[in-house]
Amino acid sequence: MSFDVHQLDTFVLVGSAVTFLAILAVRLSSSAGLPSLLVYLLMGVLLGESGLGIPFENAELAHALGFAALALILAEGGFTTNWHEIRGSMRLGLVLATLGVAVSIVVMAFGGHYLLGLSWELAFLLGAVTSPTDAAAVFSVLRVVPLPQRLRGALEAESGLNDAPTVVVVVLISAGAFTELSPAGIFGIVVYELAFGAAVGVAVGYAGAWVMRRVALPASGLYPLSALCLSLLAYGVASAAHASGFAAVYLAALVLGNKRLPHRGATRSFVEGVAWLAQIGLFVMLGLLLSPGQITLTTVGMAVAAGLILTLVARPVSVVVSSLGQRLSAREIAFLSWAGLRGAVPVVLATIPLAAGVTGAERLFDLVFVMVVIYTLLTGPTLPLAARLLGVAQVAQPRGLEVEAAPLERVAADLLQVSISPTSKMHGVEVGELRLPTGVSVAMVVRGGMTFVPERRTVLHQGDDLLVVTPRLLRAATERRLRQVSAGGRLAKWIGADPDDG
Repeated sequence: MSFDVHQLDTFVLVGSAVTFLAILAVRLSSSAGLPSLLVYLLMGVLLGESGLGIPFENAELAHALGFAALALILAEGGFTTNWHEIRGSMRLGLVLATLGVAVSIVVMAFGGHYLLGLSWELAFLLGAVTSPTDAAAVFSVLRVVPLPQRLRGALEAESGLNDAPTVVVVVLISAGAFTELSPAGIFGIVVYELAFGAAVGVAVGYAGAWVMRRVALPASGLYPLSALCLSLLAYGVASAAHASGFAAVYLAALVLGNKRLPHRGATRSFVEGVAWLAQIGLFVMLGLLLSPGQITLTTVGMAVAAGLILTLVARPVSVVVSSLGQRLSAREIAFLSWAGLRGAVPVVLATIPLAAGVTGAERLFDLVFVMVVIYTLLTGPTLPLAARLLGVAQVAQPRGLEVEAAPLERVAADLLQVSISPTSKMHGVEVGELRLPTGVSVAMVVRGGMTFVPERRTVLHQGDDLLVVTPRLLRAATERRLRQVSAGGRLAKWIGADPDDG
């Protein structure tokens, strides 16, 4: 099939228009209290064979593009996750992503076989594709639902890591190898993919951070691009070694996002924008792939029943089993059970058996699609209310200090832009009282749109922006000291714990 310049023009026209409308729909969906993914799915359906008539039936292409989009979404999740906030919850998140997924698959498989009448193959596929939570849905909801670090970290870690084992299981079942391998063999494959993928991600993250902190690139826009490319490099290396690319890309981005990299704030904003683009493209594509004419009342009924099994049985049982020894309260367990948000991931995973030609895969895809739509409408908008009713919601706390860094070429130094927020105890502190390391200086203060060079007796105020020049070797100590003063005021100790130091 050829692709000429006229087709390219049409693709650019339609693609840019749809993307812009989808961006505007983010605001509309937020005002209406609807998850944006449903708007994107609807746009895809309207553009498809039942709407404008754009044909799209290539399940293999949908599978490939879906995996690429998920890699970008997981990269954004890693870059925007604070390691110090999730470190204490990583154990729970990892258990939910492995043991919890296994429990959910088994419960859903039995429910799908005995209650829905599916074959064992389709029943296990149903369990596997619906068990992982969706990173895009989880990260978007956590932006508006203030939760304790323990719960937030567990949900973030789970959604970032649970795609890896489920992809392995779905691929094995779709390839017909699930019945040929012993449970020990399946367990060994999952462990290898997770462990090796995680090792690749961590190694690429640390190596990439080391390089980026020592190379002065000619344009600031190259730093965000380099960071994203490093994360995708981890995905590619792990996938080439037949390990989990999803685990690799998430952990590589997690390491890079928590290192003191140049233009870290700009990098996070760039990756967040790319992730939004990936979400839009992913959901619109999945909407195009759906054939609404094939959805019957029977399909809707089975989707509702499967969602009830997942929401009221499989997810709570998996959370309870995973929480053994974790010292979670009943309210926290209940919230985690309700917060198992599903989004595009189950639908993307359902394209794997569709592309492999598994008998009944079309029926499974339609069932999963309808289930995701129904239960996203149910769980997503009600999650803030559930957090309040269960007493796990918190008042959002603004950050006390924001630090942005840019490298200075020709000299081994960095220029730090420090913003003093309303919660910072740096308010009222004199520049000399900062006691920055020798060789570090506050070069400029921006206040109310005016700039001036400060003196030692200059008093800092809330809303000030400081430009601090520091030798690169003293950058970590400088940031640590600034954060100490921001948290403890002028009497902050010179040596102390820095909660944000990575």
